[in-house]
Amino acid sequence: MLYLIRHAEASDGAPDARRPLSGTGRKQVHRLGAFLKRCSEAPPPEIWHSPLLRAQETAVLLAERAGWEVRLRSVESIKPDDAPSLIAPKLGSFEHSLAIVGHNPHLTLLATLLVTGRCIPPAFVVRKCAVIALEPARGRGEGCWVVEWQVVPELLL
Repeated sequence: MLYLIRHAEASDGAPDARRPLSGTGRKQVHRLGAFLKRCSEAPPPEIWHSPLLRAQETAVLLAERAGWEVRLRSVESIKPDDAPSLIAPKLGSFEHSLAIVGHNPHLTLLATLLVTGRCIPPAFVVRKCAVIALEPARGRGEGCWVVEWQVVPELLL
């Protein structure tokens, strides 16, 4: 399973890379982590997150709340404006479940690329603290994945 997770709500301010999660964002992650603890069959051994603080905090809190004993890894190529084609080839060699905590427009374009084989037009909307769970259907290349489920924060009460 590949979990594409957008960071939770962040506080306003500058510089952008150092914006922490807001109180609301922390609550969103808490609910999402509880949901993942209940529904994930096999926790991923790693969470890749962007180097931006709000994604890192989301990854750390999510792992704690979900009870996932994972390796957290900061990955440069999943920042907001990075091309999805930079990260997609790396998914082909990853044999286990994986969670990626990142940003839009990157996650929207990555999900679209993995499912349809192209980035444009976007096929998904990844809202803050939402998850799209993908499974490889015909391999792990571009256009070979299918959506298993998607959850938005409003569903996690």
